[in-house]
Amino acid sequence: MDTAPERRALADRLTVSGVLRPESPWRPAVEAVPRELFLNPGVFLPADGGLWQPVTALGTPPEEWSRIAYRDESLVTQLDGHLTADQSTGPVTGVPTSSSTTPTTVIGMLEQLDVADDDSVLEIGTGTGYSGALMCHRLGEDNVTTVEVDPQVAARADAALEVAGHSTWTVTGDGLLGHPTRAPYDRVIATCAVRRIPYTWVRQTRPGGIILATVGSWLYGTGLAKVRVNDGGSAEGQIIGRSSFMHARAQALPPLAGDLSARTAYADAERPTKTSPLLLEEWMPGFLAQLAVPGAQFVRATAGDGIENLYLLDAERESFAAFTEDTEGWTVRQGGPMALWDAVEETLAAWQNAGSPDIASVRLHITKEAHTYWIGDQQALRWEHPLRRLP
Repeated sequence: MDTAPERRALADRLTVSGVLRPESPWRPAVEAVPRELFLNPGVFLPADGGLWQPVTALGTPPEEWSRIAYRDESLVTQLDGHLTADQSTGPVTGVPTSSSTTPTTVIGMLEQLDVADDDSVLEIGTGTGYSGALMCHRLGEDNVTTVEVDPQVAARADAALEVAGHSTWTVTGDGLLGHPTRAPYDRVIATCAVRRIPYTWVRQTRPGGIILATVGSWLYGTGLAKVRVNDGGSAEGQIIGRSSFMHARAQALPPLAGDLSARTAYADAERPTKTSPLLLEEWMPGFLAQLAVPGAQFVRATAGDGIENLYLLDAERESFAAFTEDTEGWTVRQGGPMALWDAVEETLAAWQNAGSPDIASVRLHITKEAHTYWIGDQQALRWEHPLRRLP
């Protein structure tokens, strides 16, 4: 089935919504690259009860498959690091580990990359290969290097790129290490979230080049960082907006196992909170909390009696904050070497006193020694993360 009308319609929608700039040089790529080629062998669609319904390209009528492919939605293509839609006959459980990101997000990031027609680009996280194909169409396949950690995902993407007519540099490996063989690059773009931007990316980017990556540990509370590399080997820029991606596997926070109530049984202090911990479920407060206590996780856990508990846990520092609510408000119990909630509350108070600025107010400076974030000129809204101490 020829999907040229669907591609033109997608480009029109992206233009009307402001994602594609008027006369954007990315529009011909959107109109040329068939997204459906990069969804083989199929996708998982959300189903009732938290399940995933497999839908395969071969088992779906062409018109329906086309409608699915050109939805402006993220489409899950792998569960639990191995399961694909062609291996399932009915609804399944699982955790998404690879997907085709929404066209709005993909094109929006490519617009933000500010590429020139002869720029070389390193993509971290090949995924389905769709974004790589868009870059190959615009820049030429010799100017695009893409790295994928999962060999099966990389193989499917490479095959799809070949079908689309692009014999690009598809590398299987740890994208956090970049790909020094073809460095230096004019641009680096990550289609996965990272807890921090690896300094290897800075080293592999030409002075004046741009790195675009989503930073943060929590699903809600991550920001799209855009930094420019300086002559001296540092990089500086800002968070330009909210963003959400699956995390790079090497930097994903390990799942917390065991009895969390036992982990938090022995507290050093207990007090009423000044701020509700539920504020951390909002995007900007969640992002700020990660700056204040990098390595901590905000967790909801249901106890055996059915009561839901809230925790802030830092396994490496062996520190915790456990929250309970009653008619008078929230109480926090804290234990371990670091008073996690004290640090978070101080940050949130300073942010609120500054007028609660948006995430785009956050600046970022990267050196080989540290990552430094700040908002304005208040010391309380400045966070330095030495690399040797970052988890």
